[in-house]
Amino acid sequence: MHRTILALACAVALIPSGATAHTVVRAGKLIDGTGAPPRENVSIVVDGDRIVEVREGFAPIAQGDTLIDLSNRTVLPGLIDMHVHITVTGYKGDPIRRAVTQSGYDVLIDGVNDARATLLAGFTSIRSVGDNTYAVVALKKAVADGKVPGPRMWVAGEALGPTGGHSDPANGLIPDIAELPHARDAVIDGPDEARSTVRRLKREGADLIKIMPSGGVMSIGDNPYLQLMDDDELKVVVATAHALGMKVAAHAHGKQAIEHALAAGVDSVEHGTFADAQTYKLFKQHNAYLVPTLLVGERVYEVAKTHPEQLNPSTAAKAIAIAPVLHENFRAAAAVGVKIAMGTDTFGLSAHGENAQELVLMTSLGMKPMDAILTATRNAADLLGASDDVGAVTKGHFADLIAVEGDPLQDMAALRNVDFVMKGGAIVKAGGKPVG
Repeated sequence: MHRTILALACAVALIPSGATAHTVVRAGKLIDGTGAPPRENVSIVVDGDRIVEVREGFAPIAQGDTLIDLSNRTVLPGLIDMHVHITVTGYKGDPIRRAVTQSGYDVLIDGVNDARATLLAGFTSIRSVGDNTYAVVALKKAVADGKVPGPRMWVAGEALGPTGGHSDPANGLIPDIAELPHARDAVIDGPDEARSTVRRLKREGADLIKIMPSGGVMSIGDNPYLQLMDDDELKVVVATAHALGMKVAAHAHGKQAIEHALAAGVDSVEHGTFADAQTYKLFKQHNAYLVPTLLVGERVYEVAKTHPEQLNPSTAAKAIAIAPVLHENFRAAAAVGVKIAMGTDTFGLSAHGENAQELVLMTSLGMKPMDAILTATRNAADLLGASDDVGAVTKGHFADLIAVEGDPLQDMAALRNVDFVMKGGAIVKAGGKPVG
């Protein structure tokens, strides 16, 4: 006899042992993450942690197999958020307080909770682009080893930038206390320091490199309109990272910083606020992705308008000037065919677990629902360099599946209420409730 798992009833059965036993997921509607039209009444066959077949129709279930009945649900690949800070939470805009009150151990504990929340929200893969290196690498290992629940993780560790730039933790501190322990771990001045720091991060377990060619919004004193990394620093970072098999993500707001980062060969630009038509041509010329981070822009703008006392004064002013432009940039980039991958920039202004709101914002700004879903599936997997493993419900991919009531192609808000999550063939949420 086969076993049946009714997701709505949370009747979760264990997969029977034996080489021939499979798990069969019946999907009422399947959006497979490839861009193909949705299909109805599809059977997804899982062996271990991989999909081995996607069948049309609801075929009979073989003896010993496990049935997961999602015939009244829309099934999608596990979603991918390409810009989070998984060990950063509860950050209310005071980088100085955070720098002197939170250790790597503190943020690791936060990260355990936030990784679980992210997974339960249906995001089975993430790219974390700016965290305490030791903490985020330890969290990645713990998730991979099954010690704590969480998404598959590609991590950058500390984000790199120049003295006084967006990633300099001494910004805003008096010189007497500016040299905090490890304060210069993320600071690179000159090509030699850039080269050695990239190599160190690789040694310490980073999967990619994050750089800060421009100033930022949440940091103190740096100017987001200016290019703060020299071209020779940019080129050395990219060349060294690529030689080590690592991609490079560039935080950049100002036009010059964006364009010089693209010319240096970065794989993605995060935010990209003040890009223009010429910039978009460079994106396409260099085959680079834009990760627009609409959600963080919306949230910091709301706080700056309604509770500016929660932000550093310079942050509030920068947020009001910059955040609305993210919408314009997103519309313009999408209209001319710039490749876009979804990323929330979740670090406390939005909560880990509400990642799908980024997709809602994309469609509210005019992106077609299928195109929005592709930013968090096919496109994100491509940017990760993991298209054979994640981002699609096809043969050979990890069995990372989510299910929702309703149809995201009609209302993207459906993805804010994921009631079934499978990661690597293991059910972690059913009937809207965590499993295990």
